[in-house]
Amino acid sequence: MASLKDMRVRIASTKATQKITKAMQMVAASKLRRAQSAAEAARPYAEKMDAVIASIAGASTGGGGPQLLVGNGKDQTHLLLVCTGERGLSGAFNSSIVRLARERAQALLAQGKTVKIFCVGRKGYEQLRRQFDKHIIENIELRSVRQLGFVNAEDIAKKVIARFEAGEFDVATLFYSRFKSVISQIPTAQQIIPLEVTKQVETTGPTPVYDYEPAEDEILDGLLPRNLAVQIFRALLENNASFYGAQMSAMDNATRNAGDMIRKQTLVYNRTRQAQITKELIEIISGAEAV
Repeated sequence: MASLKDMRVRIASTKATQKITKAMQMVAASKLRRAQSAAEAARPYAEKMDAVIASIAGASTGGGGPQLLVGNGKDQTHLLLVCTGERGLSGAFNSSIVRLARERAQALLAQGKTVKIFCVGRKGYEQLRRQFDKHIIENIELRSVRQLGFVNAEDIAKKVIARFEAGEFDVATLFYSRFKSVISQIPTAQQIIPLEVTKQVETTGPTPVYDYEPAEDEILDGLLPRNLAVQIFRALLENNASFYGAQMSAMDNATRNAGDMIRKQTLVYNRTRQAQITKELIEIISGAEAV
């Protein structure tokens, strides 16, 4: 059995840990509001961009289109763009994204496909390299970025497009965690090359006819690279909000668990201390009676 001194050290250590987890919970809560607002503000723009591209692609009279939209006609090499966080202590936030990407990679490899992984975020890279080290072609860390901006997503999009134009892959899928609430983040896989065009909702009445200047394909040539950057930027913002939400929940649970441990340790300490006092009293009384 541990001595009273050891128990006091354990209780003091648990209390110090509880203070740290409580402080991290408060920091995550303060940053969550801004991150959530940024993620929610990016959603309408990304959705409208998809709708515009779908409308222009539907109006195109040609059977083809830019390769970013229709692909290169192959389905052999797949690029998995896995976006995770730079830090841990956020519950299952990082591991849930990695698990979804790992399952997709294993399924593609079982079908005889070639898999390449592009990691954005340190935690995703650390987990995926254990099993898919030979498949990882690039890793980008955003630890030095104090605030996420569109320029960060644009740089990633340029690298992805350059690899696509060089013929390094045929299909690209984006993995991230969509923020739903503080206690709920949804791992999401979204195909970005070739772009999955959302179907337009049929409306009653006459359908308006638009004349495009320049031609539809020329508009798409300029719009699709920007859309790719927008979708990646949206994923980064969703990840940022999901990270703080998951960290807030994880630190709240850790603080509660530390409180339970402190109560249990204090109870054991008091019982042990009382037992020692009782033993000493018995020894004193026994010695007095013997005299």
